[in-house]
Amino acid sequence: MGWARRLPAAALIAFAICTEAPAQEAAVPTPSGETVEEISGRVQNIGTDQLKRILAEDPNTVLIDVRTVREGNLTGGIIRAKRSFVIPRGWLEFRIADTVPDKSAPIVVYCGTNRRSPLAADALTKLGYSNVKNYVDGFPAWKKAGLPVEAPDREPQSFLYSKPVKVIEGVWSAIGATAPSTYQNAGHNNNLSFIITGDGVVVVNASGNYLLAQALHEEIRKITEQPVRYVILENGQGHAALGSSYWQERGIKVIAHADAAHELEERAETILEQAQLRTRDKSFKSRVTVPDETFHGERKVIELGGWRIELLNLGPAHSPGDIMVWLPQKSLIITGDMAFHERLLPVFEHTDTAGWLETWEKLEALKPKHVIPGHGGPTTMDEVRKYTKGYLAHMRRQIGELIENGGTLQQAYKVDQSAYEHLDTFEFLARQNAGRIFRSMEFE
Repeated sequence: MGWARRLPAAALIAFAICTEAPAQEAAVPTPSGETVEEISGRVQNIGTDQLKRILAEDPNTVLIDVRTVREGNLTGGIIRAKRSFVIPRGWLEFRIADTVPDKSAPIVVYCGTNRRSPLAADALTKLGYSNVKNYVDGFPAWKKAGLPVEAPDREPQSFLYSKPVKVIEGVWSAIGATAPSTYQNAGHNNNLSFIITGDGVVVVNASGNYLLAQALHEEIRKITEQPVRYVILENGQGHAALGSSYWQERGIKVIAHADAAHELEERAETILEQAQLRTRDKSFKSRVTVPDETFHGERKVIELGGWRIELLNLGPAHSPGDIMVWLPQKSLIITGDMAFHERLLPVFEHTDTAGWLETWEKLEALKPKHVIPGHGGPTTMDEVRKYTKGYLAHMRRQIGELIENGGTLQQAYKVDQSAYEHLDTFEFLARQNAGRIFRSMEFE
C-alpha cells in the first residue's frame, strides 16, 4: 500500500468508497474535516433486520441508493422497494427536492460499504428532512441475505431484459422492464409476446430495435420449431416497431393498424433519433420501415393452426392505432398500451383520455380471464382496471373539478396522485400526465 500513501486525501476517500472497507481501516477525513465515523455517530443507523421491518410496516418508505448507476449494474442492482431511487451522492442535494418534496417522508439511504451513506443521511438532515435513517450494512449484505433486489437487467447475457415465460399453454411473453427505455435494458421496456399455433408463430411487437428482435427470435427457436408467420405492432411507437426490419428481412409479414402505420411514417425520424439517444450502439441496424399489411376499422382476424387470433382496434385510447390481440378460445388478451399496471401509464399529447375510458368498456365486455398488459407481468382485469381505468377516472375527476372552479395549470400539477406513487415511473410521469390532461380537458 506504499502507493496509497502518496495519494492525496480525496483519492484515498474515493479508494475507500469503492472497495470493501477493512476491519481496521484508518479514519479518513471528509472534505468538511470530519471523519465518516464522526458523521455516522450523529445520524440514525439501522441494520438489515430493521430495514426489513420498516419496509414491511411502511411500503411507502423512500429508499435511496447513493452509489452510481454503474456500481449498481456491476454489483447486481438495487434494493427492491415500492419507492426505490438511485441518486448518486454527488447529485443528492440537487435532485432530492424533486424526488422527495415532503420533508417529513421516511427516508433510508444506503451505499455499498457505509462510506457515502452516512454523509448522505447527514446532508439530508441538514436540508430539513426530519425522518432519515442510514442503512449501515449496505447493498452487498442485503443481497447476500437473499432479500429482494431489482437488477438493472435480469438477463445480462441477452439483449432481452428478461427471457420469455409461459403465460398459458401456447402463449409466451418476454416481460420488459417497467422503467423507461435505457441503455441497460436495451430498449426492452415493454412486453414482447408470441403465440405458438399448430402452423406457425405470431409475434406481438417487433421490439424496440433490430438486435432485440434477433434476441427474441433466438428464444422462440429454443421453445418451438414452428416458424414465425406474422408480427403484429401494438401501435406506432418505437418500442413496438423499430425491430420490424429484422423480421421483414426474413420474409415475415408485419401487420399494423392503418393509424399506427401513419404515425410511423409521420414521426419516423424522431422515433429513430429518440431510440438511438437512449440505446446508442444497441440501435445498430435499426430503422423505421412500413408495415407490410395494414387494416382499417375495429377488427382483423387471423386463422392459423387451429387458433382464432383477433386484432382489435376498439377506439381511441393511448396511441393512434392501438391494437389488442384477443384469443377467444383461451380467454386471453394481449392489451398492448390499452392496459397498465406495475408502472404509471403515460399520457401523450395525442392520448385521448375520455375516449380511452369509453374504449375500456369494450375491453370489459370481452371478459378476459388472462391479461398480458403492455407493461408489467401477466395479470387479471381487476388489477389493470385499478391502475388504468381507475387512474384515468381519478385524474379526470380531479382536473375536471379544478377547471370548473377556475383552477390553473400550476394547480393541476399538484392534484393528489398519492394512491399511485408506488408505481414505477411515477416520478417521471405524474406531473406530465396532470399537465397534459388539464390542457386537453380545457377544450373538451
